[in-house]
Amino acid sequence: MANVKLSAEYLRTKEAQKTARKINKSHSAFQIVKKVFLYAKEFKHYLFLTVLFDIINSVFELLVPIFLGRCINCIVDINNVNFSALTQNVILLLLFVIIAQVSNLIGSICINKYTYKASYKIRNLLFKKFNNLPLSFIDSSSHGDLLSRMVNDIDTMTDGFLESFASLLSGVMTIVGTIIAMFALDVGLAVVVTLLTPMSILFTLFFVKRAKKYYKAEVSTQGEISGYLEEYIAGQKVVKAFNHEKESLNDFDKVNEKFYSASEKATFYGNLSHPTTRLINGIVYAAVGLIGALRFLGGAGITIGTISSFLTYANNFGRPFTEISEEIGDIQAAFAAANRVFNILEEKNELSDSTLPDLLDCDGSVKLCNVYFSYIPKVKLIQNLNLEVKPGQKIAIVGPTGCGKSTLINLLMRFYDVTSGSISVSGKNIQEITRQSLRSKYGMVLQETWLFNASVRDNIAYGNPNISMDEVVAAAKMAGVDEFIQKMPQKYNTIISENGGNLSQGEKQLLCIARVLLLKPPMLILDEATSNIDTRTELKVQAAFDSIMAGRTSFIVAHRLSTIKEADIILVMNKGNVIEQGTHEELIDKKGFYYKLYNSQFEVV
Repeated sequence: MANVKLSAEYLRTKEAQKTARKINKSHSAFQIVKKVFLYAKEFKHYLFLTVLFDIINSVFELLVPIFLGRCINCIVDINNVNFSALTQNVILLLLFVIIAQVSNLIGSICINKYTYKASYKIRNLLFKKFNNLPLSFIDSSSHGDLLSRMVNDIDTMTDGFLESFASLLSGVMTIVGTIIAMFALDVGLAVVVTLLTPMSILFTLFFVKRAKKYYKAEVSTQGEISGYLEEYIAGQKVVKAFNHEKESLNDFDKVNEKFYSASEKATFYGNLSHPTTRLINGIVYAAVGLIGALRFLGGAGITIGTISSFLTYANNFGRPFTEISEEIGDIQAAFAAANRVFNILEEKNELSDSTLPDLLDCDGSVKLCNVYFSYIPKVKLIQNLNLEVKPGQKIAIVGPTGCGKSTLINLLMRFYDVTSGSISVSGKNIQEITRQSLRSKYGMVLQETWLFNASVRDNIAYGNPNISMDEVVAAAKMAGVDEFIQKMPQKYNTIISENGGNLSQGEKQLLCIARVLLLKPPMLILDEATSNIDTRTELKVQAAFDSIMAGRTSFIVAHRLSTIKEADIILVMNKGNVIEQGTHEELIDKKGFYYKLYNSQFEVV
């Protein structure tokens, strides 16, 4: 078998870079709009009501200037005020204003319902997606960036995109309705308004084109900041221990400067269209007033009321362009955010195994036949691995860092699938049974502990929340963790902070061991499970492990070779290959790689 020069960690890093490029692909604006409405289609009745009440609002808002002009015409003649017509027009005017405002309120409520229900659904879909993605995807992605997509990007997308939809819809209806009303009142003034106002569209499109790339950079860099902060906060003790605060600040400053630069330019170009649009609208308003006044004074047959109506229409006609220019920044940011969200939602799920049978009975036998595996297809890692484990055997896996020990565990648990070959448990190919049933047959304790913000009892009973308190206490005693739990303020009801921040590393590891002991699975995986425990405690835990491992197949990954002397088989791995295997005594007698590795731990430098 050929030698492998690259470690498993290096290969995972290369795969992460490949994944990062893949989840940042671009969608067209049309594709994004289509996808947003497709995901929110079950709430379309809210959208329908929004459109309906926006139409009602637009119709009655368009009637207001007409009746306002009629009211003015009733009082402009000297000593000739038509009180009867004025009263009638004022009543209708007030009625139209009330209807317009009420319909606008109901429309706003409907679009808010549509927006937040869509946000709720998409966020749930994204969380569900995380559960269905292959573990390889999660491993190779920035956790902070994924968090930013879940929280920031969905809010930006729904707030900026769906809420802006209401403004765009209302604006289009206002523009069309205003044009019709203006031409019905006076063709000459209508031509002035319709020719000058759309100039703002040209300016808006100009600024949009330049702002687009900066909004895309802004939301992307926001994900980088989230990733950096998540990493920095989690490693705060290490930062302080190595006096790395200044360097961390410099690193953050670089990312923050990148975000600042993108945000500044995006905001600048996004907001520049607003004052330009208002300037054009002001010019149109003045032109209508001037031309209307000149025509009135010239006896062209236009009334003061009509001029007043036109001034209102000119203002209303320009308002949608102003609103759109105000929303353009949010819309651009929303498109960029939606692109990042859909990139995750469209990732390929882990292959479904819902049609496969469960592994019901497990005797603990495991067989690996001609197993090949690589993180990157062109770079070989595990090659032609063969192993047969009998029920109840203890299999130790040793070797230098990056040799593939944890990769082998990932394959056994089916966190990753083999490239070729097969792994069987109790005579069944693990790719022909459900992952859930396979993983339920293993109890796994990792070197990296994971605890959540809940009580001690809930953390221990994580695999079986309905277990009795007596069984929880028994598992804690077996793991040697009950003694320090009894010293806690509320004992088993004591709340553990996020990731066990208020516990020592050894205490966290003991709780994780108790969690597995509680399940009593037919097979165990111990990946450096006692690496963070002092020697005295390790002896107690080792005794507990010996008790629970009796009659159970166990895979033990260890760096301290003194802990695996009693293993039935020791697999010695190097560069992805099993280069030696046998009992401790057999491997020592061979005086090969294991012999050197074992003795190196006792050499005095």
